[in-house]
Amino acid sequence: MVYVLIIISVVCEVFASSMLKLSYGFTRLLPSLGFAAGMGIAFYLLALVLQTLPLGVVYATWSGLGTILTACIGVFYFREKMNKMNILGIVCLVIGLLMMNLG
Repeated sequence: MVYVLIIISVVCEVFASSMLKLSYGFTRLLPSLGFAAGMGIAFYLLALVLQTLPLGVVYATWSGLGTILTACIGVFYFREKMNKMNILGIVCLVIGLLMMNLG
């Protein structure tokens, strides 16, 4: 169940980050509210997960998955470019996440 919560937390954080980009410096109301709601839910769920799992594993998983998913959103929704170094970085993140969670 805690891994479901951390996944939902990651999705909320990625949603919030996307809303932050769409808020244009908090000048648009709805994306700004989406950012606040997404971050609020993400941190609440993260706090629940931290009651069960160690901080290092939780934060590495949350930030790593968030980075990977945010990069994907950037490429597919915002039409941002990704080069070989970016892809290598994502591969390293995936390997690091596996090592953190399996170790």
